[in-house]
Amino acid sequence: MAEFPSKLRIIPLGGVDEIGKNITVFEYGDDIIVVDCGSIFPKEDMLGIDLVIPDVTYLVRNRDRVRGLLLTHGHEDHIGAIPYVMRQIPMPIYGTRLTLALVENKLREHRISGIPMQVIQPKDTVQLGSFTVQFIKVSHSIAGAVAMAITTPAGTVIVTGDFKVDYTPIDGVVTDLNTFAAWGSRGVLAMLCESTNVERPGYTMSERKIGETFNSYFRDAAGRIIIAMFASNIHRIQQVVDLCVQYHRRICFIGRSMVNNMKVAMTLGELKIPVGCYIEADDLDDFPDNEIVVLTTGSQGEPMSGLTRMAYSEHRKLQIRSTDLVILSASPIPGNEVLVSRVINQLYRCGAQVVYKAIADVHVSGHACQEELKLIHTLVHPKVFIPVHGEFRMLCQHAKLAKSMGMDPDNIIIPELGQIIELGGNGVHIAGAVPTGAIMVDGLGIGDVGNVVLRDRKHLAQDGLIIVVIGVSRETGLISSGPEIISRGFVYVRENEELIEGVKQVVQNVLSQYSTIETSDWTPIKNRIKDDLHRYLFECIKRNPMILPIIMET
Repeated sequence: MAEFPSKLRIIPLGGVDEIGKNITVFEYGDDIIVVDCGSIFPKEDMLGIDLVIPDVTYLVRNRDRVRGLLLTHGHEDHIGAIPYVMRQIPMPIYGTRLTLALVENKLREHRISGIPMQVIQPKDTVQLGSFTVQFIKVSHSIAGAVAMAITTPAGTVIVTGDFKVDYTPIDGVVTDLNTFAAWGSRGVLAMLCESTNVERPGYTMSERKIGETFNSYFRDAAGRIIIAMFASNIHRIQQVVDLCVQYHRRICFIGRSMVNNMKVAMTLGELKIPVGCYIEADDLDDFPDNEIVVLTTGSQGEPMSGLTRMAYSEHRKLQIRSTDLVILSASPIPGNEVLVSRVINQLYRCGAQVVYKAIADVHVSGHACQEELKLIHTLVHPKVFIPVHGEFRMLCQHAKLAKSMGMDPDNIIIPELGQIIELGGNGVHIAGAVPTGAIMVDGLGIGDVGNVVLRDRKHLAQDGLIIVVIGVSRETGLISSGPEIISRGFVYVRENEELIEGVKQVVQNVLSQYSTIETSDWTPIKNRIKDDLHRYLFECIKRNPMILPIIMET
């Protein structure tokens, strides 16, 4: 490698050692570009958290150098954090028509305006400072997915985004292997390739296979057909619409994201629904069951999704019947398996016929399996390889796959969040790290819930709360009322009077050691009450509730 005036830096702020929250920073000289800006589902121990987004402190500090945000496709794990980031770092956004339409919806919901957006098409090229970026068509489970060839004076980096090699895609446009090969023949400095399905041998099935499976169920179904899938899978939705036309059924969309995506896709011409085929949820009772198909959200068992509320009879428009055929056309995202299992069990309790991936081919992945990954490696033949978009074991497996194809292990980097990967005249090396992590979104609060708050929520959820209320006379400093004991999530007071009396006695023993209680003495008294109560309760019933002493002037 020749020396260059500046070195190329690649900094993953998300999407490595995790499924989701994809965001990668590319830095050359005074210029920075960002690829993707996604969110991730909260983990089970993140009680009350709605969404998790990446920490973009590094970008905020360097906002004057940021030239633009480039999007590979419109899935939440690649665009979900955009409204939150745009408030801090307004920057131009580049993406395909459907991707930008979905982003525009998000910005409108968050009341963010004035963000420049440029629609691109595969093979288009944009210039952003010292970066020249060409977009490359790839197949995925959403329309408008692209890879990128990012060229700098230091060399070219291929970013595959999420992809698979589907030779019979629904839109008829296959992954552009020719352009990948062309870049490979010119020489590629580095490749960032997704690793989601690296553990699976062979090839990913074509999306058309789902249409064949659906057709067999449509042919035999005597009642309503209810299908849960990702709202962004426009090609699969189109296959369902085509089957509705073929079998003289009407289609209804339930779930906010499903309805929004349907309207956006129809406006752009990505989804075609004949007049008379589409009905509103309010009109479901006007048609016999054998003429109805419902497309809904909830394939991941989300508690507030359409399918979950139907299964538990909490949906205003529709409840599951024993004559229904319910199809879950998705695989559980890692971490969601328990939620999905609960919904499937509840659907069975309702008497419905339930079809899911374990018993039928009702879902195919949008991600490349081992043989497709090998094909891309062979075509691109990068000097440096950086596996991304996967948990740590997946990144390691992808590195192993690259080694099996003859790649120099010294040129394979398994990245960590915030790590600065520097490419230049001296090869590839790690040049430090930038601040990174996860920002939790709870309602309208962004980043105001941290580890301490989560720890308290977990403590409350597991052990409950005891509140000790004591009244102190403002004039004399003597106890005027209490101690009053309030239990929430700990024990039922009326059935544990002896324990509660013991709690009061412990508090009174502490208070008896003080002749008067001055304002300056409250903190040590509260701490003493907490310590003594912790010991007493653990000795009595081996529990450790949160204890909150409250001293009030009266």
